[in-house]
Amino acid sequence: MIWDFLKYASHTAIIDDNGQQLSYKALFEANQALMQNIPERSLVFCLCENKIGSLIGYTTFLNNRIVALMLDAHLDKDLLNHFIEEYKPDYIWVPVVQSQNFVGENIFTNWDYTLIKTAYHHAYPLYEELALLLTTSGSTGSPKFVRQTYKNIQSNTASIVEYLHLTADERPITTLPMNYTFGLSVINTHLAVGATILLTDKTIMQRDFWEFMNVSNATSFSGVPYTYEMLDKLMFFRRKLPNLRTMTQAGGKLQPELHKKFAEWAANEGKDFVVMYGSAEATARMGYLPPEISLQKWGCMGKAIPGGKFMLIDAEGKEITSTETIGELVYEGDNVTLGYAFSGEDLAKGDENHGRLSTGDMAKVDVDGIYTIVGRKKRFLKIFGNRVGLDETERLIKSYFMDMECACAGHDDEMHIYITEADKCATIKNFLAEKTKLNPVAFHVQCVNAIPKNSAGKTLYQELEKLYDKAL
Repeated sequence: MIWDFLKYASHTAIIDDNGQQLSYKALFEANQALMQNIPERSLVFCLCENKIGSLIGYTTFLNNRIVALMLDAHLDKDLLNHFIEEYKPDYIWVPVVQSQNFVGENIFTNWDYTLIKTAYHHAYPLYEELALLLTTSGSTGSPKFVRQTYKNIQSNTASIVEYLHLTADERPITTLPMNYTFGLSVINTHLAVGATILLTDKTIMQRDFWEFMNVSNATSFSGVPYTYEMLDKLMFFRRKLPNLRTMTQAGGKLQPELHKKFAEWAANEGKDFVVMYGSAEATARMGYLPPEISLQKWGCMGKAIPGGKFMLIDAEGKEITSTETIGELVYEGDNVTLGYAFSGEDLAKGDENHGRLSTGDMAKVDVDGIYTIVGRKKRFLKIFGNRVGLDETERLIKSYFMDMECACAGHDDEMHIYITEADKCATIKNFLAEKTKLNPVAFHVQCVNAIPKNSAGKTLYQELEKLYDKAL
């Protein structure tokens, strides 16, 4: 069991933006009602929204050894059907308004969510300690999911609670999707201490979000780099937020100048600004920058979380012991997950990582033991906090536009797609926005005469990088 809800029975667990509330006792009772309909060690697709019904489903599954595969409730239908075909879930927990889109028997409904029993029945065996499946590469068609265990979630939750000093009087407001590892960690940690989660699917761009935040006395919020870029443009620093105590940032490297700007504001206002580092492969968090040195070390990622360890590895695989020397960042800890699942058969696999994760990020460490991320080794980007694989995006495009060459490159929050048919630029841009559910401003599509390749036929991405500033 991850949470003991009856320990905080009289505390308010959830308040949503419609004014609905649940105590921890009521949350426990809602869990009990739902779990009666699902056998232990079943596989369920949890289609997530920042709504009470979604949270009830997630907590029921995790607390009762029912394996949940977490997905955005508004995921592209083709991708969702692909995942269902690949993993063959026993059940689907879905908003009532979408339930007619699925084949199966509606066996339970509560809080605007419905449980659907599919035609599948334990199609694939599940590893005994498998608890949760989360996407890692964005919604670009890959069936790859991170396999998390109960120990992973418990250890990471305890570490985050410790370094953020979380207590029952916290009132975090949701700014991130529940199916996203960062957003989920906010829920996990605050439920663990009996805090009150302010649940909303509104965004910081909406007036309703700020009204809910103020009237509900929110004490903290979290965001990815894009969140803070938007806050800066929205004149956030002019707002009066007397109840706000903590702001956390993860999901990619924040621009150093923006890090400094928020750290300065927090210091002047008596609040904490905490830059963090993590991934779904490490359950959620691996590192954090203590708020008391955030201004001194702006631009840095920080140090390992309690119970974790960082090291840097050179090209030969040897540990780097000198400071200010760049190497690949490797992390060790109980929160390192089992590995990936690429298909239903992989759900029976055990621990492939053995507590050690090569992050694919290049970093350096200073004399104070504080790490700074300087770049990436692998071909993926963080687009508004979502990790999107460049190779997978290429495959997605080519699968729908079979006679067209393309190549993907770019940098965080800005993917550059190069194609060879000028009349397809707008179509590709709209296609990617629809498939990934990301803002189309993230995609810059440009027509080139030919995709540069070497003699072996491999794309020369460095040649494409020279064209970045010319992208449409």
